[in-house]
Amino acid sequence: MPNPSDPRSGQAAAAARGGGRALALAGIVLVAVNLRTAVAALSPIFAQISVDIPITSVGVGLLGTLPPLCFAVFGLLAPALKRHLRLETLLIAALCAILIGHLVRGLAPSYVVLALASVLTFAGMGVANVVLPPVVKKYFPASIGALTSVYVTIMALFSLIPPLVAVPVAESLGWRVSVSLWAVLAVVAIIPWFTLWMRDRRATAASAAAATAGAAASAARLDADLLPEASPVVVGRVWRSPLAWSMGLLFGATSLNVYAAFAWLPEILIDLAGASPAQAGVLLSLYAGMGIPFSLLVPVLASRMRSVAPLIALGLIFYVLGYGGLLLAPAALPWLWVALAGAGPLLFPLVLVLVGLRSRTPEGTVALSGFTQGIGYALGALGPLVVGVLHEASGGWQLPIVFLLLTLVIVVVVGPVVARPRMLEDDWHRPSPTAR
Repeated sequence: MPNPSDPRSGQAAAAARGGGRALALAGIVLVAVNLRTAVAALSPIFAQISVDIPITSVGVGLLGTLPPLCFAVFGLLAPALKRHLRLETLLIAALCAILIGHLVRGLAPSYVVLALASVLTFAGMGVANVVLPPVVKKYFPASIGALTSVYVTIMALFSLIPPLVAVPVAESLGWRVSVSLWAVLAVVAIIPWFTLWMRDRRATAASAAAATAGAAASAARLDADLLPEASPVVVGRVWRSPLAWSMGLLFGATSLNVYAAFAWLPEILIDLAGASPAQAGVLLSLYAGMGIPFSLLVPVLASRMRSVAPLIALGLIFYVLGYGGLLLAPAALPWLWVALAGAGPLLFPLVLVLVGLRSRTPEGTVALSGFTQGIGYALGALGPLVVGVLHEASGGWQLPIVFLLLTLVIVVVVGPVVARPRMLEDDWHRPSPTAR
């Protein structure tokens, strides 16, 4: 039996930890690669898909609604799974759902199967969204900020690649290959997590056979492997917090506009700006790519600013200018209007970093994160559907664009509350009116 005090034993343990961290880093990067690939993989090639599977405007809207809706529902369900599954197991299950969903979407014989396969794909992504932050904390507790910036940036990068390649692949190999090829990335991402899962099983078996004296330390380690959960009292307080509601609504307004664009921007550009499907795919990629520099800059700026009001105002201005250009002169400078509209979602990384900056306790952070993303993605699910219904009813794109402009009123109303440098827990400790 190895002696813990033996230097060779310590060196072996350090080497094992180092190898585990290297695998975890590769795994985190590969999970981030998979978290947005399916979101914009369909919209540039709806014309090709419609040859085999008839899709109405409302049908397109429903498909566009699925990502934020599944992110909200399955993100909220993920903590409940922690009682039965470890972090690595949850990630493997999520990646398997993404893998199967991609393949079935590519093989779908009907709209119903396409929609159900999309639900499975986005369900896996929704669970992985929630599991990834505690995984980062488990393997890299001293580098949470840096690793978070890395995986958020990778998510932004790989949200722009699908619309860029969807049309060329669909034209050369068919839309089914274009839709299902992203399953390869899910297969690759499973490999490091399956390896870590096997290591974890062996470590758990060794812990079970360890002496009673080491039981407490082993139990503490096992607790660290589980997804954190806020108490019902804390969750109830968050539901009554003006700050939490403001952050949820700000995240929701951003999600609504982003997922409406991912679902409909190619069609808008084809009809209003005279773009070809390939050009529309490139412009959608430009829209997604605008998030990359802001994913890097906004968290750094927000952590150094006393008030984030200038960042909120900047996001609002970008949105208004982009939508205004698409409404008034869509064919003049479509790339500029798309770039401006794509810069508006700088509010997305802003809200994510504010979850940590506006809470003091770990429980508060977990509760605020779940509430903000749950409310935000639920509201975001309305965007693609409402835009599709308005387009179907009006026969044009002016009314849908006006609707998107009107949603920015939410940013105007809740922005000042979010910008105020106040902590979530401050509302919990207000003195009673009868206190002396």
